[in-house]
Amino acid sequence: RIKNATPLDARTTSQFLAEFDLDLAVNGDGFSPWWSRSPADYYPHAGDPVAPRGDAASRGMVYWRSQAAVPTLHISYRNRLSFDAPTNWYNAISGETLIVEGGTIADGLNDTDIHPRTAIGYSQNGKFLYIVVVDGRQPLYSEGMKLTELAQLMLDLGAHYAMNLDGGGSSTLVVRGADGNPHILNSPIDLYIPGRERPVANHLGIYFKK
Repeated sequence: RIKNATPLDARTTSQFLAEFDLDLAVNGDGFSPWWSRSPADYYPHAGDPVAPRGDAASRGMVYWRSQAAVPTLHISYRNRLSFDAPTNWYNAISGETLIVEGGTIADGLNDTDIHPRTAIGYSQNGKFLYIVVVDGRQPLYSEGMKLTELAQLMLDLGAHYAMNLDGGGSSTLVVRGADGNPHILNSPIDLYIPGRERPVANHLGIYFKK
C-alpha cells in the first residue's frame, strides 16, 4: 500500500540521467501539484514533492498506483513491451493518451491544439522502442504538433502501439555525452524560456548494452 501522497522528488531530465548514471532519459508522466504562473511563481522546483498521474513502477517496485484512466506501458525484466497489465510488475510508466493502437491511429484524438510533445511506442514484434520529442512554442523554430500529427509520425516510424507522455514545457530528451555529462537533445520550453528544463515527477531512463 502506497501511503505517501507525493512519493517523488521533482527532477529535471538532466538531473535524473546524471543521478542514475543513465545513457538516455526522457520526461515521463503528467504529475501534481503543478502550476506555472510566472518565472517567480511556479511549482515544482527541483526537489519538491510530487506524484505522477498514472501507475508507475521501477525494477519491481510499484511506487505509485492511480485511479486515473490513462494508459500504462509495461516493460518486463526481459524488456518485453506491452500496454496490457502483467501479473508481476517490473517497470511501468503511464502517459496521457493512446495515440496508436494495433497499427492504427486511435479514434477521437485532438486535431486542434498544437504543443511540444513526447511520445513512446513499440513495433509489432516488440523489438523496437520508439521515443519521440517534438519541440514547440518557439516561433521561427518549431510550433509543435497536434496529437493526430504525432500519431501519424509514430506510425510512420514503425510503432504498432504508442502513447503520448507529458508534453508542453515538460518535453525533454537527454543523452549522456562522450564526456559523461548530460546533453539535452531538444529545446525544452519551460516557463516559455527556450532551453529551460522543467523539474518533473518521473522519467523513462535507458542503459545502453555495452
